[in-house]
Amino acid sequence: MMVVKESPAKETLVRINRRSLCLTNLSKIYFPQEKITKGDVIAYYNTMADHILPYLKDRPLSLKRNPNGITDKGFYHKDAADEGPAWIKSFDEYAESSQKVVNYIVCNDKATLIYLANLGCIEMNPWNSTVRTPDKPTYLMIDIDPSEKNTFDQVVSVAQAVQEVLNRAGAVSFCKTSGATGLHVYVPLNARYTYEVAREFAHIVATLVQEQLPGITTLERSLRKRGNKIYVDYLQNSKGQTLASAYSLRPVPGATVSAPLVWKEVKSGLHPSQFTIYNIEERVKKLGDVFYMVLRNGNNLKGCLKNLGY
Repeated sequence: MMVVKESPAKETLVRINRRSLCLTNLSKIYFPQEKITKGDVIAYYNTMADHILPYLKDRPLSLKRNPNGITDKGFYHKDAADEGPAWIKSFDEYAESSQKVVNYIVCNDKATLIYLANLGCIEMNPWNSTVRTPDKPTYLMIDIDPSEKNTFDQVVSVAQAVQEVLNRAGAVSFCKTSGATGLHVYVPLNARYTYEVAREFAHIVATLVQEQLPGITTLERSLRKRGNKIYVDYLQNSKGQTLASAYSLRPVPGATVSAPLVWKEVKSGLHPSQFTIYNIEERVKKLGDVFYMVLRNGNNLKGCLKNLGY
């Protein structure tokens, strides 16, 4: 892993593809147990830029900033583009919640990625859709979100059930670790459908999974009402909702990464802690990017629904 050194003034001026950036406080500890610094996080994104940028390109980002490392809960910063360098790309979207236009950062190049890491963005959270078709997602996703009482083998069982339903539907799907406690299943759409259509299809899949595994799964969104069950979350399929990108670091102990998987790896014994800042580059060198088809041709949801009897 490349290490970025700082000057005695705690500022380092770098040039990336003719863009100038002032990196600050590179020695600040971000992951106390692992002694991973802000500079190490920036070095990670510098090294992995070619792999993560395809999953960020042309997508508005909701910034989750942890400028004091993972021991601080951090804060969300959506309306961030106005504060950045003039060369930062942006996307304006009216937000009903705040009743104002939000100026989102769009990360299309390594310089922007390193700028975000320097802001304290340990993780990268892109929209499901791009600025080209903001109302039509590139993919739909199902977030398998366990309670503290669930084992990861149970999470794996739910992911396998999701894959089984999608296989019956004739839908191609892909899986990655969340990098924290769950798994994410993606279904490519190639911006063929609205968010509403994508969400309804995801709801049907989640319902079929819950019927198959009623003892350990729930569609109940309320944390209080979920109990000790795994939430099969289909509601992430709404405009502006985000999950950590493929290859994104997560601000949790262990410096884990949201790691793309091949389905044969989704089996008992799998755990997110296996994929970290220390080994993900070597994994990608060995396997290549096993997630890239998420951004390619989409599934035919009409045909999938017919296959499921709808």
